[in-house]
Amino acid sequence: MGKEKRQQTKNDVLYGIFADTDSGSEGGPHKNKRRKDLSKKQELTKPLYFVSKGVVMPNHDIDQSSKDKNENDNQDDDGSMPGVGFSGSSLARSGFGSKNMNGDDEEEVNDTSVDFIPTAFGKQFKQRVLQRREVNKRSSQVRSGSRETKDEGSVGTFEKHTKGIGSKLLEKMGYKGGGLGKNAQGIVAPIEAKLRPKNLGVGYEETVDMPVLQQPLGPNKRSPQSISESQPNEKMWSKQGRSKKKKKDYVTAEELLVKKQEPGLDVVQKVFDMRGPQVRVLTNLENLNVDDVPMPELQYNVRLVLDLAELDIQKLDQLLRNERETVVTLPKEKEKLKNDANQLKKQLDSMEEIVTVVEQLDHDSQTGTLTLDSLAKSFRNLKTRFPDEYTFGSLSTIACFFALPLLFTKFHGWDPLKNPENHLNVVSVWKDLLQGDEIFDSPYTQLFTEVVFPAIRISITNTWQARDPEPLLKFLDAWEKLIPYQALQTVLDNIVMPKLSAAVNSWDPTKHIAIHRWVHPWIPLLGQKLDTLYPTIRNQLESSLHVWHPSDVSAYAILSPWKPVFDPGSWEQIMVRFIVPKLLVVMHEFKVKPVDQKVDQFDWVKIWAGVIPVHHMLRIMDVFFNKWQEVLYQWLCSKPDFQQVNTWFVGWRDRIPAELSSNEHIQARLYVGLEMMNQAAEGLDVVQPGVREKVSYLKPAATMVQQVDDVGGGVDLSLKEVVEFYAQRNDLLFKPKTGRMRDGHQVYGFGNISIIIDSVNQKVFAKVEDGWSLVSLEQLVELEKNSVMKRH
Repeated sequence: MGKEKRQQTKNDVLYGIFADTDSGSEGGPHKNKRRKDLSKKQELTKPLYFVSKGVVMPNHDIDQSSKDKNENDNQDDDGSMPGVGFSGSSLARSGFGSKNMNGDDEEEVNDTSVDFIPTAFGKQFKQRVLQRREVNKRSSQVRSGSRETKDEGSVGTFEKHTKGIGSKLLEKMGYKGGGLGKNAQGIVAPIEAKLRPKNLGVGYEETVDMPVLQQPLGPNKRSPQSISESQPNEKMWSKQGRSKKKKKDYVTAEELLVKKQEPGLDVVQKVFDMRGPQVRVLTNLENLNVDDVPMPELQYNVRLVLDLAELDIQKLDQLLRNERETVVTLPKEKEKLKNDANQLKKQLDSMEEIVTVVEQLDHDSQTGTLTLDSLAKSFRNLKTRFPDEYTFGSLSTIACFFALPLLFTKFHGWDPLKNPENHLNVVSVWKDLLQGDEIFDSPYTQLFTEVVFPAIRISITNTWQARDPEPLLKFLDAWEKLIPYQALQTVLDNIVMPKLSAAVNSWDPTKHIAIHRWVHPWIPLLGQKLDTLYPTIRNQLESSLHVWHPSDVSAYAILSPWKPVFDPGSWEQIMVRFIVPKLLVVMHEFKVKPVDQKVDQFDWVKIWAGVIPVHHMLRIMDVFFNKWQEVLYQWLCSKPDFQQVNTWFVGWRDRIPAELSSNEHIQARLYVGLEMMNQAAEGLDVVQPGVREKVSYLKPAATMVQQVDDVGGGVDLSLKEVVEFYAQRNDLLFKPKTGRMRDGHQVYGFGNISIIIDSVNQKVFAKVEDGWSLVSLEQLVELEKNSVMKRH
């Protein structure tokens, strides 16, 4: 047969002259595996097998052939596309970037597989086979090193999804990786894209760096990115797209609890993403712009399970903490309960002893041998020994129960108004035993109400008179610390007040009975309750004053005690209507004489100086001083004995009531008389009282004060004297205006203006257009000058 024409293979079409001519026409690595068995031809490079002449070994032949066939099949099945620069032999069918399928286990061939060849040709064939295997082994190492170098550069890793045509062509042309060019001067990294911001011109220098394109890695290379940073569109369900498993990051319960206890972790800010068809709730902004979250339902369920597990851990930790706290508090609680048990046992023992004492007292009470002294002694002993049990067990109530029958017998027939101090010691002892912290409902209040109070009510109702308050007041004073508040108020409201009202209504002032003697003692006890009686008393006093004459001094004794009791308005009304007019009449009738002076009428007026308001009393005294100055003027004009005049002057000055002696107006009137005496003593004409020009105003104030001291006054320089001296220095007239008063103060003329002097508060007031205004001495001079200018 002629030589069969060689068919053109796919490698010849792809590689052209660079194709490997040693490859068979068929059986290339690019045949479909499903058609591999049909297209495979016999391998002619295998050694020949000869059959020995003497012995036929079919089994060895068949086994060896089957083994070689299986090896060829395995090589065909596991082979891939041949890389650039590699032979197309079936012994080296490793594609670019693929694994070397001729491992050490496959290369180890049993040397005895060809030992059955006995000829010299077989021996030579065996040597060639071994040499060829050695060469293939070295080639595999070279290719493995080349692949590792290429893998390190990550060159052509994108061809894991292709058949590797690009790398094969490059390797055929001598490319070994790195940069392009003769000297590998080309760039290796891809050109980075620069994004220009929106709406900016060409000359704008700043750019935004685009993310560097990630080169796909080989199937055996582990991605350096974490799972959280992987591409969202990566097919996690695909076996080829899934990278190697990342080492799981576990968080222990202790670490979780520590994180939860860190400040600020409890506050979680939620972000609601409503840009899609469904609302997403995020706790951070990591995956905000991720459009395709792989398996969202699974991730949600995993997070939910994780959150529930964290909550369970926290609850268990809280329970553990509570149990530990319980363990710590249990010994203390045990100790406390132990102490309480001991205390209760002690109280039980005490109560047993108290019960024994009470049973003995009950037995004595039933037999009639119980006395107040023995009963008080027993309960005093119990209160001293067992103070807590005495209060807790309400032993005071038991004591009151035993004491009531005995006290009824003891207080029978007792009159508290005649013998107010009887039984004080007995009641005082039982108050100490029965009075507790209670204020209103204590056993002592019950005892006093049932035993003592009936005796008081009967005695006051039957024997006490309102106009004789001393017996009842004496009893109340003696029993002040023993009478409960409720009992005292009952006595005052239901017994004393009705009797006082009846006595006030029947009182007749004309009989000179001092009502204040039996009403005022009740003011500390009754207080404002007596206000209901004051109108009646005031009306009866006014009715009796219509026919009163100042010579009857008993009216002063009756009225004067009521000044601090009545309100100021009511009191002044009584004085103005009934007292002041009659005193003015008396003062007008009073005659002032240098010799044989009778002062009875003056004394009638004098006694009222302490109860009549000052400004009303000054009106009465002005009537007197007008007469007094006129008599003094007439006396001085007749050239009298100045020693007698001086004695007469001092006598009247001392007779002025103490309530009025310090008044400015009274001092001014006395000063006028003193000036008249000085004029007469110096031989000058005595100025009649009331004349405008007066020599005294031309003298310094210090000289006037010295003259008063010489007469016996001993008066210090007052504010009035200072104002007078200031007026003298400014050549102004200063004198009192007769009959003019303002708020109880004398009105003076300072030049052309009117002023009043408040010596108590050391103030000077001048009359202006709007009323009275506080002024200084300099302002007084200015006001006087202004008034002069207005007149002109």
